[in-house]
Amino acid sequence: MKNSWLKKSIPHVIAVVIFVIVSLIFCKPVLEGNELQQHDIVGWKGAAQNAYDVKAKTGKMPLWNTNLFSGMPNYQIAMEGKSVLPDLNKVFGLWLPEPANFLFIACICFYILGIALGLNPVVSILGALAYGFSTYNPVIISVGHNTKMLAIGYMPLLLAGLLLIFKKRYWSGLAVATLGAYMELMSNHPQINYYFFIIAGLITVFYVVKWIKEKDFKQIGVAVVLCGIAAAVGLGSYYLSFATTKEYTDYTMRGGKSVDIQGDQVKEAKTTGLDKDYALSYSMKMPEPLVMLMPNAYGGSSANTIGEDSKVIDRLTSMGMPANQVGQFANLPVYWGGMIKPGEVGTSGPPYVGAIICLLALAGFVIVKGPVKWGLLIATILAVVMSWGSYFAGFNEVLLEHLPLYNKFRAPSMALVIPELTLAVMAVITAQQLFFAPGGKELLQQNFKKILYAFGGLIVFLGLVYLGQSYTPGYAEQILEMSNIDKNSGIYPAILAGLKADRQALFGGQILRTILFAALVLGVLYLYLKNAFKPAVATIILALIVFIDLWSVDKKYLTDDYYVPKDSGTAVFVKTPVDEQILQDKDPHFRVLNMAEGMNGNHTAYFHRSVLGYHPAKLRIYQDVIERYFSQGMPSQEVLNALDTKYLVTQNQQGQQMVLPNPGAYGAAWFVKAVKPEPNDAAELQAIGNTHLKDTAIVPQSAAASISGLQADTMATIVLNKYTNDAITYTTNSNTTQFAVFSEVYYPAGWTAAIDGKEVPIVKTDYFMRGIVVPAGKHTVQFVFDPPKVKRGLTISYISSILVVLFVLGGLGMQWWIDKNRKTKASA
Repeated sequence: MKNSWLKKSIPHVIAVVIFVIVSLIFCKPVLEGNELQQHDIVGWKGAAQNAYDVKAKTGKMPLWNTNLFSGMPNYQIAMEGKSVLPDLNKVFGLWLPEPANFLFIACICFYILGIALGLNPVVSILGALAYGFSTYNPVIISVGHNTKMLAIGYMPLLLAGLLLIFKKRYWSGLAVATLGAYMELMSNHPQINYYFFIIAGLITVFYVVKWIKEKDFKQIGVAVVLCGIAAAVGLGSYYLSFATTKEYTDYTMRGGKSVDIQGDQVKEAKTTGLDKDYALSYSMKMPEPLVMLMPNAYGGSSANTIGEDSKVIDRLTSMGMPANQVGQFANLPVYWGGMIKPGEVGTSGPPYVGAIICLLALAGFVIVKGPVKWGLLIATILAVVMSWGSYFAGFNEVLLEHLPLYNKFRAPSMALVIPELTLAVMAVITAQQLFFAPGGKELLQQNFKKILYAFGGLIVFLGLVYLGQSYTPGYAEQILEMSNIDKNSGIYPAILAGLKADRQALFGGQILRTILFAALVLGVLYLYLKNAFKPAVATIILALIVFIDLWSVDKKYLTDDYYVPKDSGTAVFVKTPVDEQILQDKDPHFRVLNMAEGMNGNHTAYFHRSVLGYHPAKLRIYQDVIERYFSQGMPSQEVLNALDTKYLVTQNQQGQQMVLPNPGAYGAAWFVKAVKPEPNDAAELQAIGNTHLKDTAIVPQSAAASISGLQADTMATIVLNKYTNDAITYTTNSNTTQFAVFSEVYYPAGWTAAIDGKEVPIVKTDYFMRGIVVPAGKHTVQFVFDPPKVKRGLTISYISSILVVLFVLGGLGMQWWIDKNRKTKASA
């Protein structure tokens, strides 16, 4: 019995060892004392530093971040939860260094899915390597999308749990589904979670249809209950992040808008979710999802250039252009896909799944039967259509309007994470059916022609795309226009013709590459039919080809050059002379606008309370102010003063940063002489640009009735006493009732105000700041940020983490006990 258990464990141990070795070799620089330099992680460090500084002093992570966009919830940047569980990301990643742990997690979770599907371990290893090293993974790792990578990595684990339940392995299914739901949701990437639920939902639909046909209504009931339990426990563990994010979303760009800003004009608007144009940005043109099969068909990364071997260079040289002038055109971008619209920065690399994986999946869609196949097929097709985004606007705008929550997300191209999983799953199911299932060889014998025809049909389709699509330059043409090249000169058409020839050659070469891989797959299948290979050998050959292919593509997008010596990441945030100069000011409140850093930098936030910064979900009212008063050249002086912007950083003619003091900053708070109501948000936003905000406060018409009895008092004072992230205290002294304006961002979901300990309403003031009515006399005014959903979320998440432990251990224990009893009865 003991030996039998050890024997069964050997393939799994081998699989783990393989995943560890390949993950570490792929990320070899981390073994040499280096770390990955990820752009988004560097930006996050800048945004989060304020919170970690506070924690170092107080022992507690603050809930409000003062250093980004003049203030925003810190739980959107750096959140601490409460759980009985350890950091399971480290456990699943076997404590491997980043980013090797990400690749290992994706591999091991897919391997678990393979075992749950009843696949041979060799087939599961094939799928795990294909999924873990799918090119989109290194691409997003390279730029620092770590939460997205974790969410992708855990998708197979949750799917494994659901399929175990559907296959009536109830207890193990409950355990794995609960753990999978916990890990998937705790990765905290709602868009990837959303895509996974599309996959799971479609597979479930086809299983339900099957059960209805079989009149197995008990199975429907049991599956609903168990999946519901796993989902509830997973959501409970995630409740802290879910509840606070959902609440926050209503106040952000993703929650819709009430104004429409066109230049210096502001009009009323009423939308829910992201603007359609913004939501559909980063869409793929219609043939572009073929990069899942042909990685370089559209040029790969936007950073790639045409190089010296381009037809552009040949044509310009043949025209007699000097070599030093010709060389400048070698830097034209080679990428010619759909993600090149104004405001888009292109792509960091293709979501290449692997040619052999695509071909095996295609074969499976032709010959495999069952509900899983149909769920995977429909999910794949839907994902491709979704990825077209603005290039298939009619359909995708309907999704934005009617598919629940879909309008909270952007970048339709990201939908191709769906086929990253579905194609890999279909490919391994196909390999299992052909190589290891009873009657597999007969199935292949009967369907070999179908597979051949399917591959042939694919090649014909690619040929039609090659002949029918336009190769007319897009983004490159824009660059040429910016270069002031005369369109009527011979140079301009020569460049465009050269680019067109390059693109045709690129796409055609990728078709030939696909034909080669199709021949390899057919060759392996044919030799297997002729008994030249055993099932395991055939699978290993395919696995090696898949892995070598993916490795060669992946290394173009996550090279060793991305690694730097450890601690170099923090070296990005070395104090400059400008920082040192500003930090000499011990005033506890002022803000800094760094115009030299641009609109999206977080260096300033690392050291100072920054007016700007970068975060993917800014508060809507603050974004409106940026669009109206910061994006039209010089920022509005009135808005800067109201934000207590004491210092501006700019560059001199030599490119050196310099500090410009702003003596007109209004300070932390002030009493106004008058209050001016406005009928709507558009009027409020427009009014702050032509109002002296030190004297007059702009408030909503709905709040005007609560502001009465004001009398000017030139001797009135308001002083900032204590300023921390989550609590601010002022003292006031006036002979008459006053209206006080506070240079703090208005966010009603958690901030409360009290005068002498008695809560008072906070008035939305000057469109994006806070104001309160202060009675005559001496008073203490305190603002506290203590969102109820944080307290509730911590409690629910903690209880749910206990339930995760109980359901996982209990489920696995019950399944072991049931299986043991079944074996005992069978041997009796």
